[in-house]
Amino acid sequence: MPSPSLNNARVLVAGGSRGIGFTIAHAFAQAGAHLSLCARDAQGLQQAGDALKHAGASAVHTQSCDLADPLQIQQWVDAAAHALGGVDIVINNASSYGNGNDDASWQAGFDIDLMAAVRTNRAALPHLRNSSLPAILNISSINALVPTPRAAAYSTAKAALNYYTTSLATELAHERIRVNALAPGSIEFPGGLWDRRRTEEPALYEKIRANIPFGGFGDADDVANAAVFLCSPAARWITGQVLAVDGGQSLPA
Repeated sequence: MPSPSLNNARVLVAGGSRGIGFTIAHAFAQAGAHLSLCARDAQGLQQAGDALKHAGASAVHTQSCDLADPLQIQQWVDAAAHALGGVDIVINNASSYGNGNDDASWQAGFDIDLMAAVRTNRAALPHLRNSSLPAILNISSINALVPTPRAAAYSTAKAALNYYTTSLATELAHERIRVNALAPGSIEFPGGLWDRRRTEEPALYEKIRANIPFGGFGDADDVANAAVFLCSPAARWITGQVLAVDGGQSLPA
């Protein structure tokens, strides 16, 4: 069986300064990877970079980037490839979390949840073609699998991301560049959506928690562990898949 080691792998994490994105980056750091993170908050990026160095990452690059801006995405990917000496793995984690039904929410979902991944992958492909273990991982959501009345714009953007994942996997399969997606369920972490809803909307919080078959919310490590596996040599024969990480939340009642 191939080793799951990612020692010296060069990993880009879009939206990696906090929450699930940072936890994914932290897991890759512990696996021996070199990392480049982007987000809009420069101070948060600096703190995340320092934390990753403490976690054992020997090379950490950070760059402020508005992922709704195609030029800034290209600049980040180019700078990351230069800083790390190439690119092996791309993690697209950014999200608008658009829960509204106005035009701005729909546009943000299109720009951040879908097109940021499209543009990041496009910019990274010339580098991935020179990698011996190329992989792309898009972070989706079970909202794309199970309709929800609270987030039509967000859910539709994530559904498009899932279709894009399988389409890109098909396109790149002959080059042995793997493309997969993770679809997290309700994940609770400090400062995150469900952490806030625990105090702001306790009735909704308890309703959702009670309906998760495994008996509660997942945490960011559950997503990060799946991300490391799907991007590792242990998953070398897996591509074009959308894996739910949800404690059974998306299963039929």
